Amino acid sequence: MPSVKTQSNQSINPPSILSIAFDLPNVCSLVGLFSALLALFFALTGNYPAAMVGLIWAVFFDWNDGKIARKMKGRTTVQGQIGGQVDSLIDIVSFGICPAVILLSYGNYEPYLFPGAFLIVAAGVLRLSYFNVYGLNGGSTYKGLAYDNNAIILVFVFLLESFISTSAFTIVLYITIIVLSALNVAPIRTPKLNGGVWYYALALYTLTITFAYGWLLLSNV
Repeated sequence: MPSVKTQSNQSINPPSILSIAFDLPNVCSLVGLFSALLALFFALTGNYPAAMVGLIWAVFFDWNDGKIARKMKGRTTVQGQIGGQVDSLIDIVSFGICPAVILLSYGNYEPYLFPGAFLIVAAGVLRLSYFNVYGLNGGSTYKGLAYDNNAIILVFVFLLESFISTSAFTIVLYITIIVLSALNVAPIRTPKLNGGVWYYALALYTLTITFAYGWLLLSNV
């Protein structure tokens, strides 16, 4: 395994793997992963309102890990690099595997849904690998739709589920997943939204979605 070249002392004596888990931005990332795993659990058990709550909180924590990292003083280059890798790997789970499992579970694991599930995960692998090499365009825009937007859009689309038949919504969900996959890797410029007023908009959106699906859960009790 190649050593880290940015700081020679850490190349000779690298930190333990578990120490990564105690870096505050990574703690936030891991809480987001926990939220995503809750979404997976509830999707697999057919509790989709609860799955949507877990999914939107995964986005919220994903937006906060970077904010925490930028406010911390004395954070090393290596810590930043490791944090970036942690964030990307969790993004695959939260915004790729979660939507894929939700699609398959809601559609009762019909074989025709598998290509869509594959596409949303594959798009994330390609997109995040590209981003990890090239980063932001000019420091302010992404190439393609940011991967976290998959969850932001999906939890909104899922509000339609109460108003149309299961078979019809399965098609809506499938089309949504395919369109998101295409947008994730499309040669388009999209702005970086996780700062300023957009952060507060997401916080309000997260609370609104939590309340909406919480109400659905209570009404079905």
